[in-house]
Amino acid sequence: MKKVVFTVFCALLATIMQAQESRTAFNFLRLPVSAHVAALGGDNISLQDNDATLLFHNPALVNNVSDRTLSLNMMTYMEGCFTGSAAFLRAAGERGTWGVSGRFINYGEMTETTLTGEQTGTFSAHDIALGGTFAYALSDHFSGGITAKFIGSYIGQYSSLAAGVDLGLNYYHQASEWSVSLVARNLGGQLTAYEDDFERMPLDVQLGATKRLTGSPLRFSATLVRLNDWEYGIGKHLVIGADLLLGTQFYLSAGYNGMRASEMKISSGEDGASSHGAGLSLGGGLQLERLKLHLAYAKYHVSAPSLLINLSYQL
Repeated sequence: MKKVVFTVFCALLATIMQAQESRTAFNFLRLPVSAHVAALGGDNISLQDNDATLLFHNPALVNNVSDRTLSLNMMTYMEGCFTGSAAFLRAAGERGTWGVSGRFINYGEMTETTLTGEQTGTFSAHDIALGGTFAYALSDHFSGGITAKFIGSYIGQYSSLAAGVDLGLNYYHQASEWSVSLVARNLGGQLTAYEDDFERMPLDVQLGATKRLTGSPLRFSATLVRLNDWEYGIGKHLVIGADLLLGTQFYLSAGYNGMRASEMKISSGEDGASSHGAGLSLGGGLQLERLKLHLAYAKYHVSAPSLLINLSYQL
């Protein structure tokens, strides 16, 4: 069974790697949900942790999460914009885990104008995604996972619906604390378009690894993102992060995202362009037996920094 799953997964990745991403819709799906992942640069698919929000980044990782865990999450974004999410996980036998999740982003109220700039009123916009996840331990070291999701976007009188899946595969060797993952996020397409033109989903193929140094409180991660789109140099595809593990209950994290730093560069006069700290991220967490709190600070828009908060509890 595990050979069949692995073969199908690799064949699917080989197909989608041939496609180059162009204009995409539903880009709120690129935002991190896990504060720990956000602190490590915003993209991480190989982190081994008892963290229900990893469901949003790699469904293969949720086998490590405690049974009956509920997670509530929120992130500040631009002025007047708010995003939140929730997830619930249950064990399914000795090797399986299933979960349900939802996330949304509210862009607030905006001014509606004609092509000539005449104000005609206001409108609001928001996106939402609902998903179901199943993960299974294929062997002592390999786990696979899938998340199927239904996505809706609403901009004034216009709306669009889409369906997609995330596929994840993880290898974890507990003795050496090596974790390696391969993920394809947001496979799928629009079911209905805003008007007549159908847009692509924000497909993202990622490869990542995490390793804790033997006898050390340091754990390092590296993730290659958007491997389906080689329009950029290798530096923009790399996300790196490091954890300082302060015992079993506390950690501090920092990360750097090359793609975000490049995309958010703005002119700074005669000195050229500056990312103004975008791409850098910081965070930390408190992990008690049943209660866990994670915090992260980063910039996802040039107008303001963002604070991401995760609170989870084992029921």
